[in-house]
Amino acid sequence: MDVVVARIGKAHALRGEVTVEVRTDDPRGRFVPGTVFATQARRGSGVPRELTLRSARLHSGTWLLAFEEIPDRTGAESLRDTLLLHDVPAEAGGEDEGYYESDLVGLRVEDPAGTPVGEVVALETRPAQDLLEVRLSDGRTGLVPFVAALVPVVDVPGGRLVLDAPDGLFDLGEA
Repeated sequence: MDVVVARIGKAHALRGEVTVEVRTDDPRGRFVPGTVFATQARRGSGVPRELTLRSARLHSGTWLLAFEEIPDRTGAESLRDTLLLHDVPAEAGGEDEGYYESDLVGLRVEDPAGTPVGEVVALETRPAQDLLEVRLSDGRTGLVPFVAALVPVVDVPGGRLVLDAPDGLFDLGEA
């Protein structure tokens, strides 16, 4: 199964390095020189379908990656917002298995009674805790801490998750 392991940010320096927003719990295990990543980029961007990792390093808390196919800053700038995907074998997991953004985006969001609330549109990975971005039925979007107390059920095969949101969670911007 292909999962998103990073989103490419801006170019860094002159030798084709890019910053990345890490979307894996094991960057040291994933960012190994020689690894080939599938890419997902906007149409017509000219981004290669695959990129081979030339180097990876941590610099001031930010991962910097360079690819065999991208020799310079100009090429690196063209990669911005490209998603790096890596094939991860499906494993039988227990209750604490994690979820990838690709598992969650598109899931129907329901309240505990089964009433539709909206749809998951993104997963924001943060140092303290991950946040689900939910597009509500009325078109607004809101961020929800991705914790068991608020999201007690994630049913990927069923295409839904249950959101037990406290009153007012999505009303913070309406003062």
